[in-house]
Amino acid sequence: MIIGVPCEVKAEEHRVGLLPSAAYQLTQRGHRVLVETGAGAGSGYPDINYTEAGAEICDTHEGVFAAADLIVKVKEPQPEETPMLREGQILFTYLHLAPAPELTQALAASKCTAIAYETIEVNGRLPLLEPMSEIAGRMSVIVGGYYLAKHFTGSGTLLGGVPGVLPGKVVVLGGGVSGVNAARMATGLGADVTILEVDVERMRFLDITLHTAHTLYSDPAHLMELLPNVDLLIGAVLVPGAKAPKLITREMLRVMRPGSVVVDIAIDQGGCAETSRPTTHNDPVYTEEGVIHYCVANMPGAYARTATQALANVTFPYVDIIANRGLAEAAAAKPELLGGINVMGGQVTCPAVAEAHGMECGEVVL
Repeated sequence: MIIGVPCEVKAEEHRVGLLPSAAYQLTQRGHRVLVETGAGAGSGYPDINYTEAGAEICDTHEGVFAAADLIVKVKEPQPEETPMLREGQILFTYLHLAPAPELTQALAASKCTAIAYETIEVNGRLPLLEPMSEIAGRMSVIVGGYYLAKHFTGSGTLLGGVPGVLPGKVVVLGGGVSGVNAARMATGLGADVTILEVDVERMRFLDITLHTAHTLYSDPAHLMELLPNVDLLIGAVLVPGAKAPKLITREMLRVMRPGSVVVDIAIDQGGCAETSRPTTHNDPVYTEEGVIHYCVANMPGAYARTATQALANVTFPYVDIIANRGLAEAAAAKPELLGGINVMGGQVTCPAVAEAHGMECGEVVL
């Protein structure tokens, strides 16, 4: 099989879909690995690392797409990339299609088979999403604390406080992977942390493992009670494959203190705040109702080397089995791959995506 690794063209996205070590394993098994010039440079992997691993370097973006049977990426195809996809080609990447009707339609029109990392589920877990959720969760406290600084028009509150001064207050919406990592970072700084969650068993787990954080059942009334005193609000809710629920309304923002910060980790799935809209690392924040919003849609891209290594740890076993056995046999061995197929044969095959766009959901036929 020919595996293609193009450069990421999303703004300030420096991750790469495949490590040189993975390219070596694939080429040793007789596959061709075609890597676009500079694809790994942003993660600290120059072209020479790939050629030494047996991969071939391609000078053009179009050349990688034209030759490859399997495209391995990090982020969803951009508008200039979808016309390069073709029938029978496999695309393996993060897609986040629920808030993206144009991309969904373009993928369907290409008749490629688009497999989304974020909808591959194993025993109730999303193993290909978890590493990026861990990074985004930890990063949310770093950037949130950064933008609380007065020279960014923040409130001037130091999250950890100092002796004689109370720490800042952090509220985390959602106690999943990103939420628990955000809470860990915030408690590590010494902030006053409250996690809102609806799963009682999950709250018991959080209570046991995060000794200094508080848990509170998530409903609008409880959130409204907390918001007037919150310094950093982190949106970490997730409904696999579907749009994020809008838990934070504009009216809620109006009760927050001017200069407080919202970090919406859920922005990839449309965001959990009514006022959220995607931003980039080049222009990461804006202010609504006096509240600073950080809504970067590819947060882990800021720490590209760590993120690339963490992502490759979980994606390569799937790349390997697809390359070695083909998609049909790979899905028979790893049935969770079926849940990752979002678009196939010109149809949307993920129920959550189809529902988000009012489209008919087709069946996966391998």
